[in-house]
Amino acid sequence: MPSVPAVFERNLRALLRRRAQTLLMHVTVGGLSVLWLVPYLWAVAASLKARTEIFTATPQWFPSAWQWSNYLDVFRYAPFGLYLFNTVVVVLGILLVQLVTVTVAGFAFARLEFRWRDILFYLFIVQMMLPIHAVIVPNYLTIKSLGLLNTRLAMMIVFWASGYGTFLMRQAFRQVPRELEEAALLDGCSRLRMLWSVMVPQVRPTLVAFSLISVVTHWNDFLWPLIVTDTQDVRTLTIGLAMFVQQESGADWTLLMAATVVVTAPLLVAFLLFQRQFVESFMYAGLR
Repeated sequence: MPSVPAVFERNLRALLRRRAQTLLMHVTVGGLSVLWLVPYLWAVAASLKARTEIFTATPQWFPSAWQWSNYLDVFRYAPFGLYLFNTVVVVLGILLVQLVTVTVAGFAFARLEFRWRDILFYLFIVQMMLPIHAVIVPNYLTIKSLGLLNTRLAMMIVFWASGYGTFLMRQAFRQVPRELEEAALLDGCSRLRMLWSVMVPQVRPTLVAFSLISVVTHWNDFLWPLIVTDTQDVRTLTIGLAMFVQQESGADWTLLMAATVVVTAPLLVAFLLFQRQFVESFMYAGLR
């Protein structure tokens, strides 16, 4: 039987080892965070400099005088307010419909028994494996035949169904105890009310996680909006930024950095405000 000092020493070593591992993890995460923040902080600092301060013999991080007028110039030279409005409409339009379609489809594949259910689900999985470039031409021809080119609807409609979201929700619904569903049906709930009142609250973290993925993906989407739109009235932020860069031809880096901050800042602010909910939703969804 080990003596008391030996047990104490062993426990102390284990405690110190855990503390060292925790410290190493924090240092690593902190270092990676700094590496991620440095380019963005440089962009923010460059967006507030005068044009003559960008390329100097001795580069400096902070501007000698804060040029807040650079952001006003960005909105004056290009309608970034309109681009922001279009982006918000497109992203929310996609997300709201997706939440309905992936929830209903995920519930059907997880709980309902119908003919060819597994075959249809495998087709959804195959759709996840197809690169977007493989279906761009058919999607474009379909949108053109419907007369939807140069509309916000054209940027939204092809993403209203999501194979990844359906798969994610199916796995989440499969983890919900069947007793909850059976109890609700015995109490007289219809399937639709049972889905909304009983099942959806159980998988809310998964819905939040999918919503975050959808918002970030379609906020940064560039290829599809570029293909189906060619007018300024329906451009999104990513297309507007690309056109702004071509217009400026790389001559005025202060305005280019200011435009970049305008495009990326809303997502960054949203993450800072809701970072706890973001992390908890992903952790809980992963545990389910």
